[in-house]
Amino acid sequence: MKETTKKRELLGRLYIVMVFVVLTALMLFGKAVKISVIEGDRWRAKGDSLYLKFMPVVADRGDVLAADGALLATSLPFFEIRMDLKADGLTDQLFAEHVDSLAWYLSKYVNPNFSPQYFRNHLIKRRAKGDRYLLLAKDVNYEMLGKVKQFPLLRHGPYKGGLIVERQSRRAKPYQMLANRTIGYVREDVQPVGLEGSFDQYLQGEAGKRLMQRVSGGTWIPVQDLSELEPLRGDDIRTTIDIELQDVVHESLMQGLLRHNALYGTAILMDVKTGAIRAISNIGATENGWAEDYNYAIGAANEPGSTFKVASMMAMLEDGLATPDTRVDLEKGKTRFYRSDMYDSRMHGVEDTTLRYAFETSSNVGIAKTVNELYGKTKNADRFIERLKSFHVHEKTGIEITGEGTPVIKEAYSQKDHWSGTTLPWMSTGYEVKLTPLQTLRLFNAIANDGKMMKPYLVSEVIRDGKPVRQFGPTIVDGRIASAQTIRTMQDLLLGAVERGTGQYQKTDQYKFAGKTGTARVDYYMKDAPRKMYQASFAGYFPAEDPVYSCIVLIYDPKQNGYYGSAVALPVFREIADKCFALKPEYTPPVNETDEARPDGELVFADVREGYRTDIEDVLEYIGVGFSTTRDGEWAESGQEGELMLQKKEFSGGEMPDVRGMHLRDAVFLLENQGVTVHCEGYGKVVTQSIRPGTPIREGVRIDLKLR
Repeated sequence: MKETTKKRELLGRLYIVMVFVVLTALMLFGKAVKISVIEGDRWRAKGDSLYLKFMPVVADRGDVLAADGALLATSLPFFEIRMDLKADGLTDQLFAEHVDSLAWYLSKYVNPNFSPQYFRNHLIKRRAKGDRYLLLAKDVNYEMLGKVKQFPLLRHGPYKGGLIVERQSRRAKPYQMLANRTIGYVREDVQPVGLEGSFDQYLQGEAGKRLMQRVSGGTWIPVQDLSELEPLRGDDIRTTIDIELQDVVHESLMQGLLRHNALYGTAILMDVKTGAIRAISNIGATENGWAEDYNYAIGAANEPGSTFKVASMMAMLEDGLATPDTRVDLEKGKTRFYRSDMYDSRMHGVEDTTLRYAFETSSNVGIAKTVNELYGKTKNADRFIERLKSFHVHEKTGIEITGEGTPVIKEAYSQKDHWSGTTLPWMSTGYEVKLTPLQTLRLFNAIANDGKMMKPYLVSEVIRDGKPVRQFGPTIVDGRIASAQTIRTMQDLLLGAVERGTGQYQKTDQYKFAGKTGTARVDYYMKDAPRKMYQASFAGYFPAEDPVYSCIVLIYDPKQNGYYGSAVALPVFREIADKCFALKPEYTPPVNETDEARPDGELVFADVREGYRTDIEDVLEYIGVGFSTTRDGEWAESGQEGELMLQKKEFSGGEMPDVRGMHLRDAVFLLENQGVTVHCEGYGKVVTQSIRPGTPIREGVRIDLKLR
């Protein structure tokens, strides 16, 4: 009886297990049918997507162009050559027939450091391992790509030869350091900077797509040679930069930094009427030499020093509280505000004088005392601040590049701004305020432009397929920042600062320029500073009578040969102005324009001296001066035998040429072609050269030219 009961229990349990197994099998079978039949298409597509997918193809970036169309930044294509050694059409027979030849070509044209035998063994070994993405060559240009495509085996293409070509691009700047930081860059995982960053939406183009297959090792290779969707190249942008002027500004600034062993410097050249920036240079000292590592012109807001006296003077004039003839006691160069002493640049002994003299000689005492008397003692500092704001010195310029420094103009009597009894006099001389060089230049440019303030800008148009699709023109910020009388007075004062004041040692008889020097001590708050650090600047415009360009030069921490704005920054400004006149003859009076009549019968010869023969002939024909010529040689000099005669001018290679009498452009061309570094001063024609003609030229030699 017991045995029968046990059997029944065992059978019952067995039946339960069998039923469970059958049900599970039926459930698994049903799931398999559902996956393979009902949902088959969806799961097969999903499985394929693990091995095939569309991947983006990066488009070539558009070009950054100078005003004349010269390339400032462009994308240069290069290629990686790879090989799918298990391509479907690459049979063992085909591989064996051509592997020796392919190895020879790779050794001869791709990497001569490795022998044909090495390449042959390498190809055989990688094919045996099933390598489908073998690197053969990288950084290949178009010319080399054409050769590689004709190599044995590879000439059969992707299917039979296993050829894989991957196109890439690299950003290049043909002018290297010129305006490098202003042009900027866009890099992965790095904050974009400059015009490349600000106009990335136009420059980047539209990515394409390409079907790729995942092979062993997780590598993705193209299924076919062409993209499914071709990428669209980015738009070009045309800047306002003039390459010739950019070169002038950069080189002049570089020489100034070297001369004074400074930490960094910046210079900006701007079109007065439009606000278009024609040149902008930022050079700093690094561990690896000089570089454009930061855009000081736009991003660095510092205490400007005496260039800010322009705003203080204009405020007093516009409020009708003072004139250039207002009397002020300079106290021989030292005064006291509360418990703080203020000094002029030197103890000069001058006491009672005019506000004009104080401004033109950049007297801290004179400007600060007058501003404090008119606004501070009457508790009207807020009126002074509001007047400054009417000149827009508290506003950013809105330049296209990101990272513009924020100007600082304190609010009157504000505890938050740390207003004190000495703030007003110190503000009036350019301390306890902050401006970027570009913000300072905008103010000077408005004065040069008869009171009309223009927005500085760097890009004139966006170009697609050679046609402009968006244009950017001059923008007026304020039609008149001050009355016509105030502006005329400021123009007169700025000219006086050069003719009679701190800039008088750099004035020239060739043209007139106007502006203001600035010298600011940057570490005055450090009582234990090991040495005093200064910032030297000069802001102005030229020619003074009908301004074409405004310019600011700032040099930070000059360590030798002076530190005042007049000794450090102004000579750089003057060199820039000189070269602008030399490069832009439209700002020079025509050679046949004169106010004096010649006596009848007097024979006057054109002063052509010597230069490039065809240029001289073109000019003489244009102005209607008769001449004869031997038409012999590229260079010519003038001789006079009853008429103007051009005769051959010869130069010996390897010897210092005689460039006296030449204009700057011809002289520089001749000398630089001989490997000579040229430094020049003045405007007009070369009158002296530091190395005697005929002297053998040594490598790296420098020559100084004086022009008049």
